[in-house]
Amino acid sequence: MPSTTRPTTKGAAARGHRRLRARRWAGWLFALPALAFYGVFNFRPVLMSIQYSFYDWDGVGASTWVGLKNYTEVFTDNEQFSSLLHAFYLILFFTVLPVTIALITASVLRQMQGRFTGALARTLLFLPQIIPGAAAGVAWTWMYSDNGVVNQLLRAVGLDDIARPWLADFTWALTAVGFIGTWLSTGLCTMLLLAGIGKIDNSLYEAARIDGAGPIRQFLSVTLPGLRNEIGVCVTITIIAALASFDVVYLSTQGGPGTQTMVPGVAVYNLAFNDARLGAASALAVVLALVVIAVVVPLQRLFREK
Repeated sequence: MPSTTRPTTKGAAARGHRRLRARRWAGWLFALPALAFYGVFNFRPVLMSIQYSFYDWDGVGASTWVGLKNYTEVFTDNEQFSSLLHAFYLILFFTVLPVTIALITASVLRQMQGRFTGALARTLLFLPQIIPGAAAGVAWTWMYSDNGVVNQLLRAVGLDDIARPWLADFTWALTAVGFIGTWLSTGLCTMLLLAGIGKIDNSLYEAARIDGAGPIRQFLSVTLPGLRNEIGVCVTITIIAALASFDVVYLSTQGGPGTQTMVPGVAVYNLAFNDARLGAASALAVVLALVVIAVVVPLQRLFREK
């Protein structure tokens, strides 16, 4: 009996191992078409951009090897380098303000008891998220004009001296563009944080109230720690949107007045299609991608749940 049982057991284990390997290969076979499309339409262009970044090429004629010259130009050319600085400035409006407003709004909505009121508030907050950035850029261009809604409201409350064509003002244009990003990002952040608050155990809030904690202490001691992952998602998404912004800026100012609202996305477009300098455009795009990775990866570790 023992001599027949061992081979049978070993054979069953071997068959199970083969079936497991077959399932793994089957999974890769199902994923192969998607991987092929990703490689052709995503990964291959990235590699080609890296290759182009070492050449001086107009996209039509012969290319000339220039080594790291295009990368050096990113940090020595005032327009390209300032575009990177502008992108970091927009993080204040695409990330810091939306996440802060969303935290406060989500906490207030949690306290609202009426189903209709809460649902209406959620709908109004999320509406900007379903509007394309290009449409938002055009709409806010009208609103920021000299006779637009923003200036009409300022004049209505007696602030005529503050009213101006915001997107044409060298001092305030970038800030005005930033507030468009705030308007676009706040709704998404609020919805994500509301979903996160819904996962926090109500007994934690009850225990905090029993201990005498007020709304602010509950927010700091219960809500914020419970939203660690959701805040990380919001910060990651909005920072990428700020650093890689294109449609809102291009449709509202095209980088003007002058270069006051120039961001890397618009600068890459201008270099490639207006100046016919694909090598320089590729180098700036590669630097932008590296900047995004350098910012996002540490944030992912920071917000990773311990």
